[in-house]
Amino acid sequence: MIRDAVAQDAAGLAALWNPWIADTTVTFNSILKTADDLAKMIATRQANGHGFLVADSGGLIGFATYAQFRAGIGYAICMEHTIVLAPQARGLGVGRALMAAVEVHAKTRGAHQMIAGICGENSEARAFHAAVGFAEVGLVTQAGFKFGRFFDLVLMQKFLT
Repeated sequence: MIRDAVAQDAAGLAALWNPWIADTTVTFNSILKTADDLAKMIATRQANGHGFLVADSGGLIGFATYAQFRAGIGYAICMEHTIVLAPQARGLGVGRALMAAVEVHAKTRGAHQMIAGICGENSEARAFHAAVGFAEVGLVTQAGFKFGRFFDLVLMQKFLT
């Protein structure tokens, strides 16, 4: 079931996200999220009209959220998303359901497009995004640094309107 996140989900969201932060290059961020960080993120995104959605199957198995791609009024209708799944939820359609829901949420609030920023080495995420209609539009070489190495950032784009 896809639903809006609530503050009470924050600890579960941290438990989902932190292994990806600590152990992978899915994100270039290396600072773990706290429940307080995520409760604030949920509140801020929802207050700004942006979505923070969770997949709940008797426990959190994934989430998708979005916010404005870059600061400034000129980017007000260009959004960037984050999607994270529990390992056991991969390959079951949960990611597709979350992406569809977050895209509808963004579109109904006036978003024109969605951007994905993906580690160049993350071929699974690139394939997933291509399968749900995103196209590769840019490459920023050595944009990220983690685990003592540089990583390229692939930008993918999907128009919602």
